[in-house]
Amino acid sequence: MTDETLKIPAGPVELEGHLAVPGDAAGVVVFAHGSGSSRHSRRNQYVARTLNEAGLGTLLFDLLTPAEGDDRAKVFDIALLAGRLAEVTSWLQSRPSPETEWIGYFGASTGAAAALRAATAPGIEVRTVVSRGGRPDLAAEDLPNVRTPTLLIVGERDEEVLGLNYAAQRLLGGPSRIAIVPGATHLFEEPGALDSVAQLARDWFNEHLGPA
Repeated sequence: MTDETLKIPAGPVELEGHLAVPGDAAGVVVFAHGSGSSRHSRRNQYVARTLNEAGLGTLLFDLLTPAEGDDRAKVFDIALLAGRLAEVTSWLQSRPSPETEWIGYFGASTGAAAALRAATAPGIEVRTVVSRGGRPDLAAEDLPNVRTPTLLIVGERDEEVLGLNYAAQRLLGGPSRIAIVPGATHLFEEPGALDSVAQLARDWFNEHLGPA
C-alpha cells in the first residue's frame, strides 16, 4: 500500500496532503473538507479508512495554507476552493499510476460545493461525487453542468441542509440520489451515524468509480 505525506503544488502555494492507495486500487477519492476543518478532520479520516479497507485510494489535503485558513473570506470562497481542488486533481492525474485514471470526490459541508464546481472545470475528469452534510446550494450555478453521478448524504435531523439538498438535487444535470441517515444531525455525531456515512460512500464509490 502506498502511504505518502505530500506537498502538492497549487498555483502560487503548496498544500499539505496525505495519499493512501491500496494495491490494485480501483481509483482514488479526493477529499474536500468543510469550513474550519483540514486534512486532519476526524470524520473524513474515518471515511477514508473505510474506503482504503474497501480497496480504494484516498487523498486528504488542506485546501488552504495555514495562513490562509485564518482568513474567513478565503474559507468561504467556493471559487478559490474549487480551483485548488481542480489543480490538485490535475496534479494527481499527472502521476504515473494507473489508479489515478479514476478519480472521485468526497466533499463535506462547503467542501461539497467546491467538489461539485471542480467537477465541471475544463480538463477535469471526475467519475463521481459524494457529499456529506454538504452545501451544494453554494454552487447552484454550476449544478446543471454536473454530469457525474452524485450522492448527497444528509442527516435526518439536519432539516435546513436537507431542504437545501433537495432543492440542489433538482438542479443537477446528471444522475443523483439523496441518502438520509436516520436520527443524524449535521455533524453525524450520533452513535452509528458516521459509520452509515462511510458505508454509503463506500458502496457508491464501488459502484461508480473505476472502469465502466
